[in-house]
Amino acid sequence: MSRAERAKELFYEGYNCSQAVVAAFADLIDTDEKTAVRLVSGYGGGMGRLREVCGSFSGVVFIINALYGYDEKRDNEGKKELYAIIQELAEKFRNECGSLVCRELLGLKITGADSPVPEERTPEYYKKRPCPDIIYTAADILETYLKERPFFN
Repeated sequence: MSRAERAKELFYEGYNCSQAVVAAFADLIDTDEKTAVRLVSGYGGGMGRLREVCGSFSGVVFIINALYGYDEKRDNEGKKELYAIIQELAEKFRNECGSLVCRELLGLKITGADSPVPEERTPEYYKKRPCPDIIYTAADILETYLKERPFFN
């Protein structure tokens, strides 16, 4: 099973979009899955269901940070390299999905407090949501990127 397929499966099991992506890659970063999914739990629904940046893409950024991030205060080269990676992946995500913004991906015109109460996750719920396929795409973009470029853990 690919990591993209695993991310989609994890979403169906109940993780939010960001958690599903991160959990599918948790073995690559220096933390256990439980901690990793807790750290990104608020990114779901475009940051706490505010419908801003897609949670699945936020999960991609979280994994990229863990693998390629910098930790020196004035590491301008590290910052430049990290931002370039994120911008490259964002462009791929935008090209494949149409936007980085949750509400646009969902076809909503609402934000945050106006967002509808979440529905129970049933097979009917998933049929009318693009989220599983968006999660798959985000994880696939990340998986492809990681296969093509070395990282140090």
